[in-house]
Amino acid sequence: MSKIHLIATSAFGIEAVVGRELRNLGYEDQSVENGRVIFSGDEKAICKTNLWLRTAERVLVRVGEFTALSFEELFEKTKALPWDEWIPENAEFPVEGKSINSKLFSVPDCQAIVKKAVVEKLRQKYNRQWFDETGPRYVIEISLLKDVATLTIDTSGAGLHKRGYRKLVGEAPLKETLASAMLLISRWNKDRVLIDPFCGTGTIPIEAALIGRNIAPGLNREFVSEQWPSIPKKLWTEAREEARNMSVPERELIIHGYDISEDAISLARYHTKQAGVEDCIHLQRRAVADLSTKYKYGVIMCNPPYGERLGEIKEVEKLYKQMGTVIRPLDTWSYYIISSHPEFERLFGKRADKKRKLYNGRIQCNYYQYFGPVPPRKKPELPAEQPAGVKND
Repeated sequence: MSKIHLIATSAFGIEAVVGRELRNLGYEDQSVENGRVIFSGDEKAICKTNLWLRTAERVLVRVGEFTALSFEELFEKTKALPWDEWIPENAEFPVEGKSINSKLFSVPDCQAIVKKAVVEKLRQKYNRQWFDETGPRYVIEISLLKDVATLTIDTSGAGLHKRGYRKLVGEAPLKETLASAMLLISRWNKDRVLIDPFCGTGTIPIEAALIGRNIAPGLNREFVSEQWPSIPKKLWTEAREEARNMSVPERELIIHGYDISEDAISLARYHTKQAGVEDCIHLQRRAVADLSTKYKYGVIMCNPPYGERLGEIKEVEKLYKQMGTVIRPLDTWSYYIISSHPEFERLFGKRADKKRKLYNGRIQCNYYQYFGPVPPRKKPELPAEQPAGVKND
């Protein structure tokens, strides 16, 4: 299998960010669509993208795509696909499904038909009537959108937002993939100070540290396709070794995370340790009203409460006004804030330079971006042994 058609799925609004990540990994042959980026690669691409993609939800093998207007058509076209090139004789292959604006709207029926078609294909390959399904796992999905059926196999297993460091979950957690998207959309980089005044259990600071030190987000977790015989173990070993060699664990970063909840800060400390970045993230219990900094330039990024629950809205609106009072005077800083409140800018007291629609789970939000001045570039220092004013020959 020299060329494999793959799909990196994503939350709505960050498809272009996923596409940029893929290009940075060397996958230029791609098309960006709603909720997904289609690209091509080889077996190593499965290893590399699962390890490195920070903003994608999953990496799928696209086995086939076709129009299906009847169950018979769905069966025959599914059966014709090369399932035997991927699924071994002892594999477990459950079928999941979804259908949107299609004539074949019964998802359970579609799942049953796809399962039957795949079994029929494998019977031809392995010359047997029954499959025990006790081996490696291949989750097949039938996705119908406007009568177009896309058949895929999931290579990731648990969603890519599960990096492996967040063992304990606090209230209203921010997905790791969304936190990374916020960072990659912003103008933050490893040389700038970052403060999250609503850090919760530490997701934004941790994702910033992983980006700043070039640590692959999937380095410390497993993927379902690691058990597939069609992908040599050597490829996974090489991809992980390459990722370890590319990380810069000693790079100094200035990242601060504050939260009014001591329990949240306690969880954040645990998570930074699990992620191996506790040495570069300063965590402290502090209310947003007490926000202060000694640095002239930097980035504030946060996911404050939205007031989604009944009775919370007044408190949240008061909080947004307080944020404006505290943060706006930092006029040499940039700040990036995600919120679902439609009147955020009015309450905060300033119109954003740019805003972008993002989804925090199923909640539609705006990502408000306020751009401060670019920090002056540091003048290069002369070597210690060379006095100022002395030129080399």
